Amino acid sequence: MVAGWTSPARRVNNQAYDWMLAQNAAQSWTPQSIVVAVDERTLSARGGMPNIRAIEAEALDEIAEAKPAAVALDIVIHDATRPADDARVEAALLRNRNVVLPCLPVIEGATKQWEDPLPRFRGELGHVDLSEGTDGVNREIPLQEVLGREPRWALPLRAFGLAHGQPIIESPGDVQIGDLIIPAPRLNGRSMYVRYLPSGIPTVSVIDLRDSHEKLRGKTVFFGVTALSAARDRLVNPFGQEVPGVEAHAQAFETIARGKFLESARDNTVLMVCGLIAIFAGLIFALRSGWQAYTLGAVLIAGAFWMPFRFFREGIVFPFFAPVAVAWLATMGAAVYQHFFVRRQLRRSESEKSRYQQAIHWAAHEMRTPLTAIQGSSEIMTRYELPEAKRGELTAMINSESKRLARMIQTFLDVERLADGQMELKREPFAAADLVATCVKRATPIAENKKSHIFLDNTVDGVITGDRELMEYALYNLLTNAVKYSPPESEVHVMAEFRAGEIRISVRDRGIGMDAKELKSIFKKFYRTKRAEASGEAGTGIGLSIVDQIVSHHGGRMEVASEPQRGSCFTMIIAASDNAAISPDGKTAEKTADRRG
Repeated sequence: MVAGWTSPARRVNNQAYDWMLAQNAAQSWTPQSIVVAVDERTLSARGGMPNIRAIEAEALDEIAEAKPAAVALDIVIHDATRPADDARVEAALLRNRNVVLPCLPVIEGATKQWEDPLPRFRGELGHVDLSEGTDGVNREIPLQEVLGREPRWALPLRAFGLAHGQPIIESPGDVQIGDLIIPAPRLNGRSMYVRYLPSGIPTVSVIDLRDSHEKLRGKTVFFGVTALSAARDRLVNPFGQEVPGVEAHAQAFETIARGKFLESARDNTVLMVCGLIAIFAGLIFALRSGWQAYTLGAVLIAGAFWMPFRFFREGIVFPFFAPVAVAWLATMGAAVYQHFFVRRQLRRSESEKSRYQQAIHWAAHEMRTPLTAIQGSSEIMTRYELPEAKRGELTAMINSESKRLARMIQTFLDVERLADGQMELKREPFAAADLVATCVKRATPIAENKKSHIFLDNTVDGVITGDRELMEYALYNLLTNAVKYSPPESEVHVMAEFRAGEIRISVRDRGIGMDAKELKSIFKKFYRTKRAEASGEAGTGIGLSIVDQIVSHHGGRMEVASEPQRGSCFTMIIAASDNAAISPDGKTAEKTADRRG
């Protein structure tokens, strides 16, 4: 729409208007006016423009004999000429009835004023100012012009009122003559579109007037200069034809006489229509896709092309550029958006599928150890006659591993729901020392299988508020990773400390370590490090991603320090709880602050 206000858009609108006017031009209308022309033949026979007043007197005498309905003079008679000629014109005007004399707005110094006929010439006044578009084409005329406090009606409007014996009545929105209402709002300068007749207005030369009285009888006569050498107001009409100003006035008269007027569409109407086009374009590509969407989009664009022509048939001049531009841009924009939206949805779907497959892979990998223990123990109990003590030991192992498996499944589901934002964390306090001790105890058998050792260098009495099961999973994952990715007979050190209101739990190993490039991607989902590949350990690369998610959802953060061949140190940093403590019976007890007066 903004582009529709530019000069190129106005040129497009004008071209569309000209084409529509040509398609809807009246073919069977009989003109009610006629042009009496001072043409080249007349000037040649009567001695040229120096004798224009004598020519006017001669023509007006003949016109009076024809008894027309009204006479509109389009020759300025502001200046005095030869007294005899002026007297003849004065007498000839008195012989005619319903005469309209021309007045023209001119600039005198710094002011604009009316150039009226000499006072001796009698008749109504009508201005002969014709407007031209930026392309030099006359499409409309101002029905009224006001200079100072003097309003003047246009020459053709005044002539129509006199010819029909009706006064001109104005209101803010229109002009009325008898039963005829012309939509010409005052705010719009009372401008009226001229519906040009392609066949033109019948014209009679002054030379042929004596033999043409019947052609003039009962018609409204427009008398003016049409000779190329003398006419100052030659215009181009929407059909590309060059017409003299007097014929343009006659065409405006015929527009009024036909009563079929054109109105400019209101700005809010244009805005509403363009807004609806944009909405329809969005709905098409929101509710349909593929060939259906593109077909409907093409129909919408075609409708935007057709709409100005439909409005024109109803007498409304709707801008052509704005709806077409909005239709094209909105449709193309919606199509492009849908294209990228569908591709984004496809990528998201593929990502979700891949994520689901990798999550299942991770679950299968993590469950392999307890399932193997359960399967092996059950097979031994089935095949062999075992002492009661050994059978009880295997039964206890199956029970323990099955519970571990259940916790693992629950943890897996909890982590998935946590990642999707579908689960709220438990908010319960637990001792950091208990968390560390439990995880070290669970990870010790794994270390012993590699003849490695886990050392608890330091502990802390702080309290953490959160989901203990998830935190156990996170710390246990760090411990098992430290054991897996370290050589046999190595040491893993665990340290917990309280610093600046935060509890820091660190796990340090003596493995192959990682370089700075790897550290940037260590917590990305499914990223496998070089140390995992070098150690030969199977893994999915999802564990550390889950650890990072768990710690982040607890309001904490992860820190990693590592150097190739010198090991790694993973640190979980969690805010310490300062408003709760663990009571001896395991329940939450509120801390009492020591107040001093």
